[in-house]
Amino acid sequence: MYKVLIVDDEQGIRELVKKYAVFEGYTVDEAADGLEAIEKVKSQQFDMVIMDIMMPELDGFSSVREIRKFSNVPVIMLSARGESYDKIHGFETGADDYVTKPFSPKELMLRIQAVLSRANQKAGNKEVFEAPNLKVDFAARIVYVQGARVDLSPKEYDLLFYMVKNRGLALSREKLLSEVWGYDFYGDDRTLDTHIKLLRKSLGVCSEYIVTLRGMGYRFDA
Repeated sequence: MYKVLIVDDEQGIRELVKKYAVFEGYTVDEAADGLEAIEKVKSQQFDMVIMDIMMPELDGFSSVREIRKFSNVPVIMLSARGESYDKIHGFETGADDYVTKPFSPKELMLRIQAVLSRANQKAGNKEVFEAPNLKVDFAARIVYVQGARVDLSPKEYDLLFYMVKNRGLALSREKLLSEVWGYDFYGDDRTLDTHIKLLRKSLGVCSEYIVTLRGMGYRFDA
């Protein structure tokens, strides 16, 4: 489950973003200014920071600059100003995206998902992924559960690797079928559900990492 820190001196903005973020399945924490945000990022593990620019105590640009000294957590900046200079300065400071107020909460959620997806793809480029009781060696195409090698079918490997690389994201059945089986696949959802069932059986104690999203698809949480 992704954890998001919302940083804004306006309580109404924090509450609005939190409402939509919680609905999307994110865990949310809040900070009312840049200094508080820096301390929270130092003491906790976040997957995303939503950072307002104009704040008392310490502005968003300065806050991100400080955070970048010790963390690579993805940051989306919010600003009431849409000048090109502000956007360029935000990216130079280390922000991953920039949203101008007033903004659509739904658009912000899509931007969050896009930034997280890019971050996961970068992490997925690493040759090995590890979680409690699970190790996935992408380069060697080997999976270990509780230290023991597990043999999967070719499609189970493809499915697991794709879900691990996109962990934390809600993946629709259509998305999984098109990405894992290909756009020319003519089967139906039962093919995917059957492979998910087989993959869970193969993963044993790690099967809980594959979460069913009723009426939508699946998510890999680890």
